[in-house]
Amino acid sequence: MLNTVSRLLLALLLMLPGLAEAHDARPLFIQINETATDAQPNHQYLLKMQVPPSVEAGNRPYMRVPDNCRHQTFGQVVQLNCAQPLNGQALEINYPSHNPSISTLIRLSLLSGAQYQTLLSPSEQYWQVPVEPDTTAIIHEYTRMGVEHILVGWDHLLFLVCLLLITGTLKRTLITISGFTLSHSLTLVLTTLGVIQVPIAPVEAVIALSILFLAAEILRGRRDTLAWHYPVTVSTLFGLIHGFGFAAVLQDIGLPQAELTTALLFFNIGVEIGQILFVLLVVAQLALLRQWQGFPLQQLQRILIFSTGSLAAFWTLERIAGF
Repeated sequence: MLNTVSRLLLALLLMLPGLAEAHDARPLFIQINETATDAQPNHQYLLKMQVPPSVEAGNRPYMRVPDNCRHQTFGQVVQLNCAQPLNGQALEINYPSHNPSISTLIRLSLLSGAQYQTLLSPSEQYWQVPVEPDTTAIIHEYTRMGVEHILVGWDHLLFLVCLLLITGTLKRTLITISGFTLSHSLTLVLTTLGVIQVPIAPVEAVIALSILFLAAEILRGRRDTLAWHYPVTVSTLFGLIHGFGFAAVLQDIGLPQAELTTALLFFNIGVEIGQILFVLLVVAQLALLRQWQGFPLQQLQRILIFSTGSLAAFWTLERIAGF
């Protein structure tokens, strides 16, 4: 059995470098703004591309535009002159060598005020620009982005794991997770709508600190503290901070002004769907391990929390240094 624990510890340690980098992963971001439309007709656009640092200089991606568009490059900006509007046409993303598992976020802003965007997976190269606003597409897209964000946000997931280990019973778990959900939903909405504005760097540091706090509470094992007696209070307070983090991601993605409420609502729903799926998975696995006679669950949990606290401490120092 000790060999089993050793293998699990080794696997966890091997995962830590990936976890440390996973939170900082960013997609390729392409912003296209319509700048003019004249009587020829001639539709003019400015294209700006932000390439993640993980992409090598010799493998910088480029966009293939429709045949009816002429382009001129001015430094980091490309000017497009198209005989037809981009609506209904296909845009293609290419890499000189290969796509190093990078997603692509494309945002198109028109003079009419309409905004369109999509998040392409690393295996997708093409985006068919919508002809007109499609509420169904926005619901699907923002729900998917919400689910994907929570499932790759290791700091949020590790915070949830710590909460689950503290709450223990099903009733306490439901109440605690509900407090976390309501509080981060509140700050997500208020920040996205511009009611509240906070700098993101301190927010990211406090998010990491929240994980470190819970990990320390679990390792100390004292059951007379606020976190153990009233975990919903802790989850609600820190949930407000995590909501600012969700809002920062949504602001990076952007919201279609014509469907602002719909996009915001379904991004939040996507976050909750991803959160529920993760919580159910963790609870189910803990239940299975508890039924495995002789399995050293307490030792494994201690190893997991020690590793989580160490990673959270690293994140905290790293983010404070980035102020």
